[in-house]
Amino acid sequence: MSDGLYVTGCEPATGKSAVALGVFELLARRVGRLGVFRPVVSAREGTDGVVDLLLPRASTDLPADACTGVTYADVLADEDRALSEIVARYRALAARCDRVLVVGSDFSEAGAARELALNARIAANLGLPVLCVVSGRDRGPDDVAVAVGVGCDAMADAGTEVVAVVANRVPPRLLPAVRERVAGLEVPVYVLPEVAVLTAPTMAEVARACRARPLAGDEATLGRETSGVLVAAMTIPNLLERLVDDVVVITPGDRADVVLGVVAAHLSGGLPAPAGLVLTGGIEPAAPLMRLLEHLPAAVPVVLTGEDTYVTATLAGSAPGRIRPGAQRKIDVAVGLVEEHVDAEELLDRTAVARPRVTTPLMFEHELLDRARADRRHVVLPEGTDERVLRAAERLLRRGVVDLTLLGDPAEVRAAAARAGADVGGARLLDPCEPGLREELAVEYARRRAHRGVTMDAARDLVVDVSYAGTLMVALGRADGMVSGATHTTAQTIRPALELIKTVDGVSIVSSVFFMCLADRVLVYGDCAVNVHPTAEQLAEIAVTSAQTAARFGVEPRVAMLSYSTGRSGSGEDVDRVRAATELVRERAPGLSVEGPIQYDAAVDAGVARTKLPGSEVAGRATVFVFPDLNTGNNTYKAVQRSAGAVAVGPVLQGLRAPVNDLSRGATVQDIVNTVAITAVQAQS
Repeated sequence: MSDGLYVTGCEPATGKSAVALGVFELLARRVGRLGVFRPVVSAREGTDGVVDLLLPRASTDLPADACTGVTYADVLADEDRALSEIVARYRALAARCDRVLVVGSDFSEAGAARELALNARIAANLGLPVLCVVSGRDRGPDDVAVAVGVGCDAMADAGTEVVAVVANRVPPRLLPAVRERVAGLEVPVYVLPEVAVLTAPTMAEVARACRARPLAGDEATLGRETSGVLVAAMTIPNLLERLVDDVVVITPGDRADVVLGVVAAHLSGGLPAPAGLVLTGGIEPAAPLMRLLEHLPAAVPVVLTGEDTYVTATLAGSAPGRIRPGAQRKIDVAVGLVEEHVDAEELLDRTAVARPRVTTPLMFEHELLDRARADRRHVVLPEGTDERVLRAAERLLRRGVVDLTLLGDPAEVRAAAARAGADVGGARLLDPCEPGLREELAVEYARRRAHRGVTMDAARDLVVDVSYAGTLMVALGRADGMVSGATHTTAQTIRPALELIKTVDGVSIVSSVFFMCLADRVLVYGDCAVNVHPTAEQLAEIAVTSAQTAARFGVEPRVAMLSYSTGRSGSGEDVDRVRAATELVRERAPGLSVEGPIQYDAAVDAGVARTKLPGSEVAGRATVFVFPDLNTGNNTYKAVQRSAGAVAVGPVLQGLRAPVNDLSRGATVQDIVNTVAITAVQAQS
């Protein structure tokens, strides 16, 4: 069995880095300690773009300098000696990893034929199977098939096995024809379309190419991809007619009218949003205009170069676009393309990657997205103008994880998305204040709450609240689930759900769990977010429901009912409550493995378990931990999260008839992505 995979381009400009990124994510689903290695780099000093991109996504703590081999200069000076060094450095790295993804050289220092032969020789000496990448750009189906044959022949001549080929950057209109042409070849050929965003330079890359320095605007938006260059040498009305989304506007630094017009267009929400403004001639705007730019919210980035307008336009138009660590849109597009067009199971099986025996945080996140994507559901996000929600929505849509509805005034949502540089064109936008929708939701709310004396006038006032509107959409079956809480409190998220969706039969309370992703496993903690001091009956409900949630997400439930005492070693009201809850769990779910009362150390440490509870099938092996109260649970999950470096996914609400989940108001974009995926998986069942 191989201990890695070698990804190499067979010619220049194949988009190898994008393919390697997608394949790395596929490998991360099965491999715990996944490393990355670059056999040949431009220089030993400094950084390598591919290592910088992939290493932070690995589940290993590896220094960057351990992930590279030799330089092009070393190869040119003595190829045999360089090859020996590559093999030695690779083996040293592989000893620290379960698998290594090796990404070949960049076809930038030698002729294409020599570089292809070099990569074939390196792969053969490392003993790795190869995934070849060829370019389909400006090629017809027959030309692509020829390129595939050339790459495979070069690898075969070196004695290297080709497990698959990726024909990348194929014009979308030619995808069916290319797939048909390569279908009969000896190795699988995966065909990926050309996507402009992957080669589009960001505003930061344009500024770097123009030798420009930042003047004003939100620095985060410098990472926004650009769609082209527009030289503004005309009046504002004519300029606005020619604006398109994500264009770079270039104008002399003394054109205050153009500066104000472009910034106003960016903030308007009703006009195309430029990616940035490059001022030329080294002319800095007057102080009053600079003060205005500095105080505008989420203003378009403005940079200044000393070059004249013609030179600046030339430099900006030729700026290269690369996938860098912070280029999230490019990363999502690249990963999404591989997920959509590559048969992951076939590729992983051909590279002899076995199913994992442990689950890392990265594996758990990938499993979530895969399961959500396999049976796509519709989730409503009430906080449609929040920047984090918009960025998460774009990521989810690009990866094809769920269908989404964003609530809010559509114009305001689009304006917020434009300011955030997020493309949410694939989402449905709904305004609860729109008269027809408002009336429909009000009628339903009044009907469901008539027993509480709710009138139509009161219902009309209430349903414009996005939390109530989103919950009603779920209750009406217009969405499968809801995720809220980025700007709303837990109470604002849960209260409508309790009123309208209610709990499943046999469950009297809504509770929560966190998935605690440790380095080598995933544990389930409940209830750490909702119930302050549950009774014995409620603790039993929490235990049974948490075990069901754990099983739904691939965690075999072995339930520890936690207390400050283990077995019969202690007594007191709190211990007796946990003991009674444990007995109730055994009555209600006789097939469930449960132990309690039990202390945390006895639940997780096999040595302690043998001393305190010998013979227990849960002690030392627990996967689901039920805390006696909110104080204990909330503090414990945060202590483990911060001190042990665990990834805490949640809170995940459970017990409702349809999934509604709450976010922390400090939630990151990735937190929102994970919670939406969990909600979709809950909705599947």
